[in-house]
Amino acid sequence: MSNIFPMDAKFWSSLIADPWTIMVNLLDILIVSWLIYRFIKTLAGTKIMSLVQGILLFLFLRFVTELIGFPTLTWLMNQILTYSVIALVVIFAPEIRSGLERFGRAPNVLIQQNVASDEEQMIAAFVKAVAYMSPRKIGALISVEQTQTLQEYVATGIPLNAEITHQLLINIFIPNTPLHDGAVIVRGKEIVSACSYLPLSESTRISKEFGTRHRAAIGLSELSDAFTIIVSEETGDISVAHLGEFYHDLSLEGFEKLLRKTFIRETAPSKVGFWSRLGGGRHV
Repeated sequence: MSNIFPMDAKFWSSLIADPWTIMVNLLDILIVSWLIYRFIKTLAGTKIMSLVQGILLFLFLRFVTELIGFPTLTWLMNQILTYSVIALVVIFAPEIRSGLERFGRAPNVLIQQNVASDEEQMIAAFVKAVAYMSPRKIGALISVEQTQTLQEYVATGIPLNAEITHQLLINIFIPNTPLHDGAVIVRGKEIVSACSYLPLSESTRISKEFGTRHRAAIGLSELSDAFTIIVSEETGDISVAHLGEFYHDLSLEGFEKLLRKTFIRETAPSKVGFWSRLGGGRHV
């Protein structure tokens, strides 16, 4: 026990006698706990979480091998850990870059009035664009990047870096135009790319009534926390895929409520299970 807690009674008594030290230590613990919580919440429900679980399992096994006393196996695991740090930096370079960019923009987030204004403009643009496209059965696929970067999908499309307006969104998806095929990706208050390709879901449980756009939206929701809007070219139905939830055949009012709930934290329609939505049931 002395190896685990080498501090003597004099240390603990001095710690208790110093309220400032106690407050600093508690603040330190709270900050670390919040960072861990945000990290887990960001990765929850994505394939990256499986990788994190694998790393934690590997660290646990390494601890067990060292505790039992397997020197060769412990040495081998230490080598893997040493070089895996470099590998992870290379693999997750886009996510790291995106995170640092968001951190650099953090002071702007404190200006709540401007942020709310940008979100209101984005929601208004989406609602007006969908209100025009849905009755005319103009197919559309729009993904809004959130905490996890979509840079690898942005790179497959044509860069725009244009302000979000409903006129631009409508023009992009007009049939037989150069950019109508593929997805529009939104980052912040800009349309960063059009004609981008999203990963198709490989699930066999998706109803056949859903086409390529729906499979792409569901596939992206399986890999990230992006908010993806779909307008069906066959029926004009409005759908949304987000965080393992698939909302199908939304009314325009329900669609706007869902946007506000996601981006402005207002009330939205009740959630419907992801897999149950894939069966083709309606949600109004």
